[in-house]
Amino acid sequence: MSQAVWVVLCNCPDQESAERLAVLMVERRLAACANRLPGVRSVYRWQGRIEQAEECSVLFKTTAERYPALESCLKAEHPYELPEIIAWPITAGLDAYLDWVAVATSGDADA
Repeated sequence: MSQAVWVVLCNCPDQESAERLAVLMVERRLAACANRLPGVRSVYRWQGRIEQAEECSVLFKTTAERYPALESCLKAEHPYELPEIIAWPITAGLDAYLDWVAVATSGDADA
């Protein structure tokens, strides 16, 4: 694995916004791919109240190098005032897949 690869989680209020963000991040090469996981039930504290919501999670695969741009774009395009954007570094994985993530986010037209 030549570049550090990260998985980024972002919850959205509905499948439409999750789809829009998934396509946008892949089109802009900020993520190699995005997995939408519908049917997430969230319970959280917001502005002093306990809230519950049906959400759709999106898992983005990107590189450490592309993460700042991905975060910035997600923040700008997300419908929430304070979107959940959290990232984990990948410590192991199929080298060929991790290399593909790096190529797909690099701007190489053949990825």
